[in-house]
Amino acid sequence: MAAIVECVPNFSEGRNLSVIERIAGSIASHGCKLLHQDAGYDANRTVITFAGEPEDVFQGAFAAVRTASQLIDMSLHHGAHPRSGATDVLPLVPVSGITLAECATMARSLAEKIFLELGIPCYLYGEAALTPAHYLLEDCRRGEYEALPSKTADAALRPDFSERIFTLQAKRSGAINVGARGFLIAVNFNLDTEDVGVAKSIALDVRARGRQKKDAAGLPVLGKDGKPQMIPGLLPGCKAIGWYMQEYGCAQVSMNITDICLTPLHTAYETVCRQAQLRGHRVTGTEIIGLVPARVLADAGRHFAGKDCRADDYALMELASEKMGLGTIKPYDIRRRVIEFLL
Repeated sequence: MAAIVECVPNFSEGRNLSVIERIAGSIASHGCKLLHQDAGYDANRTVITFAGEPEDVFQGAFAAVRTASQLIDMSLHHGAHPRSGATDVLPLVPVSGITLAECATMARSLAEKIFLELGIPCYLYGEAALTPAHYLLEDCRRGEYEALPSKTADAALRPDFSERIFTLQAKRSGAINVGARGFLIAVNFNLDTEDVGVAKSIALDVRARGRQKKDAAGLPVLGKDGKPQMIPGLLPGCKAIGWYMQEYGCAQVSMNITDICLTPLHTAYETVCRQAQLRGHRVTGTEIIGLVPARVLADAGRHFAGKDCRADDYALMELASEKMGLGTIKPYDIRRRVIEFLL
């Protein structure tokens, strides 16, 4: 079986189409297959999904980073989505003929090359992490771009590949989070309200980390280690935040499902729906960012259809799309959004 790696870089530009196309072109010039491109104006962020043989993906990813560093100035960047760099996240995902451990080794080599040849600081996260403190993406990105000068000066917080000072290159490009992981679903749930507080409250209840425990006076309850105690959330293997999307005129619960075995997409959807109903609101549609494996939608369709359903997988995917409102904001073309149809 041929070794195929998927790469899903997130770039801190979602408004200037010329910049986005130049980055995509730099990827394609190295023999990689561009699978999908998803730009968000309010988030000011673009997700590009591409795949290919390991060496092609390695070179395509490096070319994209170089192009983004030339075209995006992070000192001028603003957007709704958390970010730390022009190329903000650079994950490698095994598709076939290659292991997650091999992708982790590839990610470490890529981060080293980016730093040595371009001078861009890099954190290593996920299965590529060199330290447990950097395993979670949110820990690497804590404080976002604005915190990088102070983090660079702190040996315990600075990127894995970095100068000891915040250089002019780092000021322009920020820091990249390079990692290796399995398939991840990035999904937003639209609410029938503009109140971002509702979305944030739902996010705290459903995300795996949960929310801080408070005492009767509303103060954080601390554990023996002095850290705030947490009330675990409803969805294991999920991260979530709430924000307002001016482009759509509604609040959203924005979620990353990092373990689709622990929390299938349809479970996340129904849980957010229930939490919205408890607050007197409802989910009006679902927006998947990027691509998903076929089994994610087929399993969702099977759930909605019931155990006795004998429909084929494609019909199940269509049912899932209808039930979760995947085409509410913009048309959802299954054949262009499911990985297996594009490889």
